[in-house]
Amino acid sequence: MERPREFVFDIPARPGIAIRDNADGPPATPKDAATVILLRDASEGVEVFLQHRVMGMAFAGGMTVFPGGGVDPRDADASVAWAGPPPSWWAEQFTCDESLARALVCAAVRETFEESGVLLAGTEDSVVADVTPYHEARKALESREISLAGFLADAGLTLRADLLHPYAHWVTPPQEQRRYDTRFFVAKLPEGQRADGATSEAAAAGWQPPAEAVADAREGRRALMPPTWLTLVELAEFSQADAVLAEPREIVKTVPTLVRDGENIRVVLDTSES
Repeated sequence: MERPREFVFDIPARPGIAIRDNADGPPATPKDAATVILLRDASEGVEVFLQHRVMGMAFAGGMTVFPGGGVDPRDADASVAWAGPPPSWWAEQFTCDESLARALVCAAVRETFEESGVLLAGTEDSVVADVTPYHEARKALESREISLAGFLADAGLTLRADLLHPYAHWVTPPQEQRRYDTRFFVAKLPEGQRADGATSEAAAAGWQPPAEAVADAREGRRALMPPTWLTLVELAEFSQADAVLAEPREIVKTVPTLVRDGENIRVVLDTSES
């Protein structure tokens, strides 16, 4: 699927979008992060898991997003039990070194478990179907009491990198005060598992057809960040989750530009020179 060369969003200026002034000095250095687009098949087509972030959060408060978050330094732990494409393959997909690639995949698995309860782990040839035994570990991961590698080792589990697929690469605009260099992954809900909103970062969560989520945003019922909006537009073209996973993707680094336009903020995506 080819992303449009230019895509323009007009969104209301609001507290959740803090734009720095050029006079404030050089742009903030983006922090590495991972986001996971979690899909499932439903009677009327593919659905995506979305979370409405609590108001007042420093980044994207009040916005509807996919599960994800910043990389923890411990996510780069090379001792983690691993199945699927090696870090070298992910490094090639996301144009980074192997250490960061490993950390991004681990962050994707960890954040998905923390924020939705979906665990992309198991053995070399099976996936966890019941995550109930890991309820306390989930809370300990979210509070950073334990690392992903430590949790998987104690539970005798293997990280299943083969359940993830590379999807996109977005960097927060240089005009924003908080910036993230985010690699997007896509994964299908494992059989037997369910996603929930049992995280301190979400006020609500649930499954929704991508086109319906976009319609909600257009009509003011939810607020979407540009990467989320454009991804949902892309996903609305598919009727099955497996088709999304099988679709060839060219991972293009996209850095939007923010331009003030009266009471609105214009977000311009230009991937032609990314």
